[in-house]
Amino acid sequence: MKPPGKKLLACLTAALLFLLAGCSGGHSDITGVFYADNEPVSVTIRDGKILAVKKILRLPEERAGLIVAPGFIDNQVNGFAGISFTFGGGELTADGVRKATLELWKTGVTTYLPTLTTNSHELLLKNFTILGEVIDDPGLLGTIPGFHLEGPFISPADGYRGAHPLRYVRKPDWSEFTELNKAARNRIIEVTLAPETEGAMDFISKCRENGIIVGLGHHNADAATVYEAIDHGARIATHLGNGCANMINRHLNPLWPQLADSRLMISIIGDGFHLNPEEIRVFYRIKGPEKTIITSDVTSYAALPPGKFTNVEGDTLELTPEGMVRYPAQNVLAGSASPIKKGIANVMDVTGCSLEEAVNMASRNPAELYGFKDRGSLEPGKRADLVLFRLQHGEIVVEKTIVAGKVVYDKHDDQE
Repeated sequence: MKPPGKKLLACLTAALLFLLAGCSGGHSDITGVFYADNEPVSVTIRDGKILAVKKILRLPEERAGLIVAPGFIDNQVNGFAGISFTFGGGELTADGVRKATLELWKTGVTTYLPTLTTNSHELLLKNFTILGEVIDDPGLLGTIPGFHLEGPFISPADGYRGAHPLRYVRKPDWSEFTELNKAARNRIIEVTLAPETEGAMDFISKCRENGIIVGLGHHNADAATVYEAIDHGARIATHLGNGCANMINRHLNPLWPQLADSRLMISIIGDGFHLNPEEIRVFYRIKGPEKTIITSDVTSYAALPPGKFTNVEGDTLELTPEGMVRYPAQNVLAGSASPIKKGIANVMDVTGCSLEEAVNMASRNPAELYGFKDRGSLEPGKRADLVLFRLQHGEIVVEKTIVAGKVVYDKHDDQE
């Protein structure tokens, strides 16, 4: 009898492994300290979902202090690790999206919304087409459920416009948006706009009718306009306190009505550069842990070494060792380079909120806003999106990230 060839042996081995996995039910158990109550737990995963979360008596010594929490959900990612979803030194590619996702996994992010900002219709159409083609790539494991369009329907005024190029700012146009959304496979799930612009209220209503979340941002709307926008369906104030002019009227400005209306959630950039500690404390105390979302608004400079760079406008930017992106000539903030885990730790530090509340603001709350019913918490039946980390010297140090039951990052593998 002729001995089996290498290909046949490989097939038989694969079949045996498959059968063994089936016999065991495909179980795996993750142990750690539960983020909500600091008690040791075992999380059982099967077929990419959480089967059970059970209290256990103790953890092995090497896992003491290892926290297990739902994976972080970042609703505003402009780019990462040299990859920009709008700008950048080169064209956006499917491989670029995969690279950015891989690097985000290392920071504990298991779900994110690639965010495209104000630019020409042609560039937005091109990049949404690329994103639409890659969104269902099995290798991404459902990490990208949809996209965020921040602009171009924002205020043209200096300060409120922020870093968005003036020449591309325009009025809300449902026909244009429909074309962009079609290119994105109808996966644009949030639009940030200025409600005071002509046609904004009708646009907001159409978004609500189509299940698209509207964020108010980069605007100078008065109180009546803010309340009208909420009446029409606006749900969140995008990165509150940023995208706002430095010189504002102390009484009549867009901050107060957005804070005052309890129907509106807020997102905040908690990296320690975009908002002062006092601002974060005030915003948090008004909206509370139920109505606040921690976001990163991170750019392509994240995960790059400190140094000076030239952006597409020809401006010189500097990434400092502390993680600030600034215009060195004016010493003005130019964007974010800190992943969401830094914001979570900083919000805990300046507000005194619990770990549970901070993590929920970066997992449960965005999941609820966008209707991600399959993720955002550690409960049986949910996707097995988990992050295991330690709190060390006020920082979140990620040791392992699991997406849909698959280990996508292990710190110890990086160290080998």
